[in-house]
Amino acid sequence: MDNIIDASTLTVRAFVSSDEADVKGLVTVAFGQEIEARLVYRLRHCGALVLELVAVSKDGQVVGHVAFSRVTPADVGPGQGLIICCLAPISVLPEFQRQGVGSAMIKAGLEALKGLGEDLVLVLGPPAYYPRFGFDPALARKVKAPYAGDAFMALALTDAGENDLPVEVGFATPFQEFE
Repeated sequence: MDNIIDASTLTVRAFVSSDEADVKGLVTVAFGQEIEARLVYRLRHCGALVLELVAVSKDGQVVGHVAFSRVTPADVGPGQGLIICCLAPISVLPEFQRQGVGSAMIKAGLEALKGLGEDLVLVLGPPAYYPRFGFDPALARKVKAPYAGDAFMALALTDAGENDLPVEVGFATPFQEFE
């Protein structure tokens, strides 16, 4: 296997505009369709992204991408002052999946979000994967959103993110294609 990556040799860094074409191709290949790539493009260009990271191999290839976008709390209830984002989507080139690339990007992203003052991060994804980062479906049950069930999870980054719930939220407009 020539495509084995040691996650410790990856560089996880902020997305820059020159990454746009690589990211579009990467997201399309990772999901086997263009809908998620359109989502990333629309989130980026409507100003909804809070944080966007790429994973770059030692030889300079962009092998992974993660986006965190703004989620807006309703103007009522205890959670109205929370700063909330969602992790979506995360993409890794198929030949580099299951090698720690996604984990490295998620961990770097969560650390950066703490530094940005985010209170709560939401995700919709495999219940067997995201709890390793602290995401919890029980906490997400305190969030009224277009998504529900055990695949909808939340991670509090601050005490407020855990204690100032329940909250009703709205996702950025580009997510409407997935509702």
